[in-house]
Amino acid sequence: MLDDRTTADTTWPTAYPDGYAVVDVETTGLARDDRIVSAAVYRLDARGEVEDHWYTLVNPRRDPGPVWIHGITSEMLADAPLFEDIAEEFAERLADRVLVAHNAIFDWQMIAREYARASRTAPVRQRLCTIALSKELDLPLPNHKLESLAAHYGVVQQRAHHALDDARVLAEAFRPSLHTAARGGVRLPLLECRALTEWSDSPATPRIGYQASYGGSGSWRASRKRPPCPYPNPGRFEDGTGLKQGMRVAFSGDTSVDRELLEDRAVEAGLHVATSVSRLTSLLVTNDPDSSTSKTVKAKAFGTPVVDEAAFTQLLRDVAPAQES
Repeated sequence: MLDDRTTADTTWPTAYPDGYAVVDVETTGLARDDRIVSAAVYRLDARGEVEDHWYTLVNPRRDPGPVWIHGITSEMLADAPLFEDIAEEFAERLADRVLVAHNAIFDWQMIAREYARASRTAPVRQRLCTIALSKELDLPLPNHKLESLAAHYGVVQQRAHHALDDARVLAEAFRPSLHTAARGGVRLPLLECRALTEWSDSPATPRIGYQASYGGSGSWRASRKRPPCPYPNPGRFEDGTGLKQGMRVAFSGDTSVDRELLEDRAVEAGLHVATSVSRLTSLLVTNDPDSSTSKTVKAKAFGTPVVDEAAFTQLLRDVAPAQES
């Protein structure tokens, strides 16, 4: 493992970015049409030193979603600005910087969709996921939660799932990771951010696998007792072909997003969430494929395909329809 102590004499790689925007957003849920309820940005210079920070609540024009996670109620949002009201200031803090987040694909997608709704484009060209960076550095973390990364660097979390504190914690943990990468000549895992150019809140013809948001007059959270999957199992997942309705998906180990929320989203897409791994399992989702849990051991024995949480989140964007019998 590379040494993660920060030193003043680091020879800085010229290919590294000139600045970063460490971002965290809290949302009404995980689905395509869910909304941001709060956002925070810590701007960092090229070496990861904090320049300033910013935070705002955002009125989503709907139920705030999982209050039990983010603690933001409808009353708190009543007088909060709409996203279009803060879009310009948010953009100024993102401009010409690499967006840094924990499970960055989620934060980027939520931000890009909000800008699309406001008929604007977020000024972000690249993102960096701190989960991916931790893997590149081979950090000895027990899981991929933000709290584990923070504990590794001795960063104290004060208000988990509060956007400003999560962004602060991530900024403080990112800096030593960045210096470790620089000393080791590690290429940063930068990915392109593709902005949305059009948006419809209520598409006339919803796509297959469309992720409906939680809402309505009932509880935000789906029932833990889920109905059986109505689609037949099409077999195993194959890399490059995508997910298909009816596939049996199992989860193992810790995830950065609440496990039940991921399972709920999978069910909404038409997948079967399995509680164990068998020869019929289509896919195992785990951030630690080398662990010795019963599911990962069985997955190896059966040759079950394995992907991590970030990859699974991307796959959920387009789930193919079930084959007609």
